[in-house]
Amino acid sequence: MTGYDALAEVYEWLISDVKLAPAEFAASFDDVLSLLPSNAHVLDCSCGTGQLAVGLAGLGMRVVATDASEAMVRRTAELSGEFGASVRTLRADWEELPGHFADATFDMVFCVGNSLHHAVGARGRVAALESMSRLLRRGGRLVLTSRTWELVRARGSRLDIGDRLVRRNGRDAVVVYRWEIAPLWEDEHHIEIAIAQVDAAGSVLVRSELLSCWPYRYEELEVELHRVGLRTELSTFNPEAENYLVVASKI
Repeated sequence: MTGYDALAEVYEWLISDVKLAPAEFAASFDDVLSLLPSNAHVLDCSCGTGQLAVGLAGLGMRVVATDASEAMVRRTAELSGEFGASVRTLRADWEELPGHFADATFDMVFCVGNSLHHAVGARGRVAALESMSRLLRRGGRLVLTSRTWELVRARGSRLDIGDRLVRRNGRDAVVVYRWEIAPLWEDEHHIEIAIAQVDAAGSVLVRSELLSCWPYRYEELEVELHRVGLRTELSTFNPEAENYLVVASKI
């Protein structure tokens, strides 16, 4: 796993306008949330700065939020306090989760925000999915979102510079992604993300981080989900779309 400690303080600039408010982020999953019992026990195991976890808590769910980045977990706790939400926060890698929670603890596990590609290769990805599966009760569901890596790799190494200023907390910034696409799927790839903030005086503050990632084909993900005891119920995968959602239930 790689961390987002350097980006944690500016992560809001990477969240879309429509998902910045916790309630709106949670609402984007209304269809799957309707499958949950009242007072459901939910885990967000890639919580980032906590928008989804806080939004779920606002719906009355018992929420645990974890992340591999200590800084992200701290920011989630701060957001929970700001909204008066009851969210338990914990720094933990995916593979560490079974050491903190009993098997079959949760009704639903979220792994969203295109996070799974930070697991180290196929072995690390299966280990991460196995941890998530273990924590789900029978019939519980994993909700996962991903980039369409088939498209990302087809475009090759490149620099993507945002075509508009993004305003957060009264400051504007430009978001830049630098992609290093390795020759083979199983090789380590890199994404460098930079947030260039511009203040009223015109000065620029740049925060950036180089992140390792290991992309995967959709068909590989399907096989791996089945391998860890999960059955795909819903998939929005489209080879021409930028992102997709998968909902898989514990067999």
